[in-house]
Amino acid sequence: MFVSVILAHPHEGSFNHAIARTVAAALEECGHTVAFHDLYAENFDPLLPYDEIPRDATLPPFIAGHCAEIAAAGGLVVVHPDWWGMPPAILKGWIDRVLRPGVAYRFLEGDAGEGVPVGLLKVEAALVFNTSNTPRQRELEVFGDPLERLWKDCICTFCGVPAVHRRMFSVMVTSTVGQRRAWLDEVRRLTREVFPSDSA
Repeated sequence: MFVSVILAHPHEGSFNHAIARTVAAALEECGHTVAFHDLYAENFDPLLPYDEIPRDATLPPFIAGHCAEIAAAGGLVVVHPDWWGMPPAILKGWIDRVLRPGVAYRFLEGDAGEGVPVGLLKVEAALVFNTSNTPRQRELEVFGDPLERLWKDCICTFCGVPAVHRRMFSVMVTSTVGQRRAWLDEVRRLTREVFPSDSA
């Protein structure tokens, strides 16, 4: 399987980077082909120009490349921190510019503005890893876990992804080395479960 891995964290030494490296290694061990993108390292431009909005717009080569990759992917893994209940701006820009009409979704013929989408992605499963400094119970009681709604309902289901798995690790700021090692073991296990070996 061809799996696209998208990482959005500005610090190379972050736990998000450790998660992404663990994911990529586990996928390769299972025989999958991995396309790895560290959006900050690649200096991905998150600003969506007006001229790119039309479905038939001529895209810059680097955006066209991302679009071709996600259109071909059978799996998707996204790794990012929880910032104000949202992904970092660079990742939101990737969503805006890459998960575009004609690539990730289209609207039904005769749609009069109600916005009923038909998902176009071939992605069989998506796996989202997040980190947070908010305790899980407080996240649920006070904020309602907005990232769950965003990735499952507003993005993946909209684009036709039938299976979405997500894991939030917290509280990062007080976590121990032992906890982080255990979390990375969990990342490895979840990656293998969601994307088992092609030969299995």
